[in-house]
Amino acid sequence: MNRYPLWKYLVVALVCLLGALYAAPNFYPPDAAIQIATTDSRQVVTPQAYDLANETLNAAGIVHFGEELGERNLLIRLGDETKQLEAKALLQRALGDEYVVALNKAPTTPDWLVAFGATPMSLGLDLSGGVHFLMEVDMESYLDSQLNDYAADIKRTMREEKIRFRTVSRVGSQSLAIQFRDAANLEAGESLLRKKYSELLRQPTTDDTVLRINFSEVKIKELEDYAINQNLTTLKNRVNELGVAEPQVLRQGRNRIVVELPGVQDTAQAKKILGKSANLEFRLEADINDTNPEIFQFRPGNSSGQISANLERSVIITGDNVTNARVSYDQNGIPEVSVSLDGKGGSKMGQTTKKGIGRRMAVLFIEQKTATEYRSVNGEQQIFYSTATEKGIISLATIRGIFSTSFVIQGLDSPAEASELALLLRAGALAAPMKIINERTIGASLGEDNIDLGILSVAIGFMAVVVFMLVAYNLFGLFSVIALSMNLVLIIALLSLLGATLTLPGIAGIVLTVGMAVDANVLVFSRIREELNNGLPLQSAINAGYERAFVTILDANITTLIVAVILYAVGTGPIKGFAVTLSFGIITSMFTAIMLTRAFVNLTLGRRELKKVPIWEIWK
Repeated sequence: MNRYPLWKYLVVALVCLLGALYAAPNFYPPDAAIQIATTDSRQVVTPQAYDLANETLNAAGIVHFGEELGERNLLIRLGDETKQLEAKALLQRALGDEYVVALNKAPTTPDWLVAFGATPMSLGLDLSGGVHFLMEVDMESYLDSQLNDYAADIKRTMREEKIRFRTVSRVGSQSLAIQFRDAANLEAGESLLRKKYSELLRQPTTDDTVLRINFSEVKIKELEDYAINQNLTTLKNRVNELGVAEPQVLRQGRNRIVVELPGVQDTAQAKKILGKSANLEFRLEADINDTNPEIFQFRPGNSSGQISANLERSVIITGDNVTNARVSYDQNGIPEVSVSLDGKGGSKMGQTTKKGIGRRMAVLFIEQKTATEYRSVNGEQQIFYSTATEKGIISLATIRGIFSTSFVIQGLDSPAEASELALLLRAGALAAPMKIINERTIGASLGEDNIDLGILSVAIGFMAVVVFMLVAYNLFGLFSVIALSMNLVLIIALLSLLGATLTLPGIAGIVLTVGMAVDANVLVFSRIREELNNGLPLQSAINAGYERAFVTILDANITTLIVAVILYAVGTGPIKGFAVTLSFGIITSMFTAIMLTRAFVNLTLGRRELKKVPIWEIWK
């Protein structure tokens, strides 16, 4: 007799039930929606903005419902998906640059499924739409800032070595001119530069007290590579921390970066994510003898009561030196950001605070903001974007003691502002400014076409397998068809439960799985047929078929799984999508093709005493 113990039947039933549960949300299509959020984390969506959004849509005759007003975002569901772009454009113009208006999908998953943690699977760029950016790094500005840093370091080093000089000034875009007191000091300075700054080229002039220096070509290439790699890392960290599924951030050429963000269908929203080039600068307050300070305004809402402050032009450290940042709270429950610095930043901070006890140090917040302008071109309204850099003081506090690698930033208005600042610092600062030179938005319609064609290909492949199995194996073929259906359900459930992203190559992986999953049943059923033809009773033939085919099935699936793992490890986004669904399909097909079909066989035929019967006549 072929019988499973009760616990095996319960395991099979439980796996199938959980698979159906976590696959179910994918059968509830989301509503087309518009999401409105504040560009400034310190601000909230006001009731006036809520009313204005409703009035704008009503005036345009766009059907909407189910408005959900949160503290910092407003979600409006639309009755017609084709009106999304029109609604977005109208609302963005009505609300202005204080708000970001983005296309979105509002889930319709029932609450009872959400209570079990069941959510729909994520879709990749080729299925859900998104945005593609080609960004260019401003190398000229970056090299300019690096030269300014070198100027400050050279001044500090020469003072420490007691080399007397008059000025260190800029000459052109990539050169420094150092004027010494006399020729002897020039010679000492040149020797120091040769020893400590070998990457700088020294160019003596006709004046025996002036030395000109600039970057070598090797150093310029090194700085450019660092800027690109740092910006790549920062952008990857930011989009990952913000939860964008399967982002693609790749270098292109010498100074360009390609960014593709699935699911972000609105260009302005993507700019908010990428262009938030927030950074920090730590500067000392200028004393009364400083003849060339910089004046900065305090950020709105600052509790200090000051409007502006004079700061030194030299920067102690920047956000580049931050290795970690997290939100914490002081004894009064006011949010702050705990910051950890790298060794270089900690050393500079330690030296500054040691010499500056009693002085005040400012934390300067720097960010780029995007402004939208509507212009009439040839009688047609077009949108133009521009960016501007804003600098504001977060806090200006007196240095009470020496600190180096760890300290806190206070003066923040809200937990949301502290959380955003910590995220941006933790993800890293952009080493060099960037600008968008090309942008393309991929709409949802292309994704829908891909999904429809993908579903059609799965359906065609599935039906072809169903016809073949029913014709070739009859009752056993019916078992394999049920198992194959459950295999698809389990793949969808795993994609949803584990948060994996389904892409168009991923659908190809599912199609391939449909064809491969039935291989195990073909091996088993062919073995059973062979044993029956050799004269074995049905029960013995079933047992021999499953046991003797198992090793072959396991070997074939393991080798394919190894290939899928390698594809995931070395492949890019589309290849990874294919590898993920293929891997899930291999794992689930082992369960459905062996355990699930064996359970059906045991339940229906496990107690029947049949001798020699052709397998295609068993159900008669």
